[in-house]
Amino acid sequence: QVQLVESGGGLVQAGGSLRLSCAASGNIFNNMGWYRQAPGKQRELVALISSGGSTNYADSVKERFSVSRDNAKNTVRLQMNILKPEDTAVYYCYARALFTPRDYWGQGTQVTVSS
Repeated sequence: QVQLVESGGGLVQAGGSLRLSCAASGNIFNNMGWYRQAPGKQRELVALISSGGSTNYADSVKERFSVSRDNAKNTVRLQMNILKPEDTAVYYCYARALFTPRDYWGQGTQVTVSS
């Protein structure tokens, strides 16, 4: 059974930093990363990283966020710096299975940035 367990998140002032972590189990994954969903908005891509280390970021977080992964431990992390109030959202860990076209999601973790 596939599980994605997130940790991190919380409340931080604008300009601060937070780090999210996600531990995946139960499968081998190709792309892993993070999406977010703010109240009243659709879920959107934040950052993705392939098993080979290629990354893709939303324009709104480039130069501020950094995604990394440890393939041996099946973990993915999101380092978020210079946080802004508009970064406030529920952040979801994401993973796509390597051998089957199936996507998996974590339960979500709240990130709140106060102005």
